[in-house]
Formats: sequence, C-alpha cells, structure tokens
Amino acid sequence: MAIVINGSGTVTGLSVGGLPDGTVDEGTLATDSVTATKIPDTVEAGFKSGRKNMIINGAMQVAQRGATSTSEGYATVDRFFTYKENTDQLTITQLQHSTVPDGFGASWKIDVGTQETAIEANDLYQITTRLEGQDLQHLKYGTSSAQSTTLSFWVYASKTGTYVVHLYNRDAGRDITATYTINTINTWEHKTMTFAGDTVSGFDNDANRSLDIQWQLMAGSNFTGTASTSWGALADPRTANGQNTTWGTNSSDTFYITGIQWEVGSVATDFEHRSYGEELALCQRYYYLHATKEGGAHPIGSAAFQTTNFADFNLHFPTTMRTKPTLEYVSGTDYYSVYANDQLDHFSGFATRNTSPNAAQIYTNGGMGTGITAGKAGVAYTRNDNAFMAFTAEL
Repeated sequence: MAIVINGSGTVTGLSVGGLPDGTVDEGTLATDSVTATKIPDTVEAGFKSGRKNMIINGAMQVAQRGATSTSEGYATVDRFFTYKENTDQLTITQLQHSTVPDGFGASWKIDVGTQETAIEANDLYQITTRLEGQDLQHLKYGTSSAQSTTLSFWVYASKTGTYVVHLYNRDAGRDITATYTINTINTWEHKTMTFAGDTVSGFDNDANRSLDIQWQLMAGSNFTGTASTSWGALADPRTANGQNTTWGTNSSDTFYITGIQWEVGSVATDFEHRSYGEELALCQRYYYLHATKEGGAHPIGSAAFQTTNFADFNLHFPTTMRTKPTLEYVSGTDYYSVYANDQLDHFSGFATRNTSPNAAQIYTNGGMGTGITAGKAGVAYTRNDNAFMAFTAEL
C-alpha cells in the first residue's frame, strides 16, 4: 500500500484499517483538532456528567403508600399515578411488582380487574408522571436553542400493537406525541423515542406542575385523530394519535413498566441507577409517610397536653417539601394512642395548627376518653395496622 502526502496536507492511498494500532496518539493530533461534530452521537452521549435522568423513581423502587391498590391516582409507586376518563366498566389494580428485566429490582404493574366491554370514542386510560417547571429550565424551551430529549424505558405487556407517549406542557397548553410498538406479548422490550425541543413555548420557573409525561394504555377515537409528532396547541385528537391497541378489553390484560429515563439529547444512554436512599429523598419532596399503616405501633411524636384531652406535637420533615403539605391520615376508633404520666388514652384523628414545607404542628382532634393531666408530656403512636400519618405536596 502506497501512502501519498499531497501538497494540500491530505493523505491518499490509505485503505480502511490501513494504520496499525498506536499510530495516532496524543502527539499526532493538534490541540482541538477533533471537533464535536466529528464525534459520533453514541460516543458523545457517554461523556455526559452529573445527574442525567429527569425522572424520579424511574426504577419503581419507592412505594411509600404501599405495594398494591385498587384506587386510581397516586396509590402505589411514588411519583406515578393512573388516570381514567369515561371508562364505564374498567377497573384496575396497580402494584409495585417483582417481575423485572435484568438489572432492576422492581416494576410498576397495571392489572385489569374488570375489562372495558368496548373502547368508546371518549374512553381514555393513562399512567403519568409530572415534573416541576424549575427542573426543566435547562431544556431551553421557548428559545431557538430548545434541546431535543430522549425517553427510554422497559415495558412488558399482554397486548401487541402501537402505543403512544404524550408530553403535555401544561404552562403553555402545548403537546407532542411519539409511538412505540409492543412486538411480543409478555416479554420485556426496551423502547426509546426522541422528542424535538419546543422553540415556541417554555416552562414557568417555579415549583408547580409544568410537564406531564403520559403513557396511553387505552384511547378512543376522540383522542387519536390528529397528527401530533411535532409540538402544537393541545387538543384532544392529538393526545394519542397513532394508538391502535385494544388494551383493557380483556380481564387478563396487564402492563408492566420500569427503567424510565428522560434525558437531554437524541441518544438513549444506559439507565442511571440511583440508590434507594437518594430516590426516597427525592420522593419525599412530594409525599412523606411519617408513621406507617403496617406492622403495628409506630411513634408519631412527643406530645404536650394543653388541656386534659388536647395534645399537640411538632414534626420536622426529612426534606423540604415542594410546598406546604396537606395532612393525610385514616380515622378510626382507637387507631392512635397517647401515653403520658402513666396514663394511656386513645383517640381517632388529628388536625394541623401550623404547617410549612419543613415542619408541622399537629394536635389531637377527636375520640379521647379519660383525659390526661394538663401540662404533662407524653408520646403519641399508631395503634394498629390501619393507622397512618402522611403529608402530601404532590403536583
């Protein structure tokens, strides 16, 4: 093989594989001689630093509310909820599940209890996660530099066909969709899709709900009639354009998902695994289970009696919550107890006196019987498996 160096400084006569290993080293290339445009996207993606996954609890590790529920909304795995519209018969159970692809410990399962007899035009069923606007400013939406993003996830479903993921910018009333195909039933498949950045509208820089990412599982014709693969004004017919499955029309239908990652760029990189502790802290910004509803008695806090049947106590949250949270608990006879001055009393519920994103002042508001001497201190705790106390600041 003849190598010729031309007067222009180019090299000719070099076939593929013509240079032996080690020929091009750090002394061969001039500083900055290889530009970013010459680096393949797949290689450049590996250079990402910092936290790349914008999804919280994408590996479905945290389920503060419990592992199974027949309710809609936020009910099992943190940061993900179910939503249905005009489905007449459909009932589901949502579960944190152990069926997983290699490398994961949990998934989120949607299991049909009662099937929808037919998918009508206005039927919609979806699973969703919501994001704050202040966490999306780096996407540069609303500018000419708006960033493309890539969504990837593992999915295992009982129905083949085309499904839709819908991104909804709630601040601007704009949306975009992409499709993916389940090729083989009851088999883990890895899906990726890239969304263009929106140069027209951005996100509010605050702690409120700005973006929904929705996986459509069931969609009637009212939601599938208008192309939506580029950003445009929100409209029902754009919500699930391209969806063609009949998921939910059989009582054996299931849908599992895990390993959800949403990142900047046009290439899906390896899933960013975070420790359970990191993921729990991120979830507690939105929901904090202070006293569990399972496993017997758990302490709620140190109580001070202002009167013979009125006790209050202060709680400090483990992380600053998104906003002033709302107290959640289940009321019932003898669900909670206070022990003070060698006396035990039971009560049925709570109320808040003062609450901030960092702490709450709670007091007993019902069901106390014998009373305990005013001015005494004690401890309050859950009394049985039905009792719990939590604080929610969900989007």
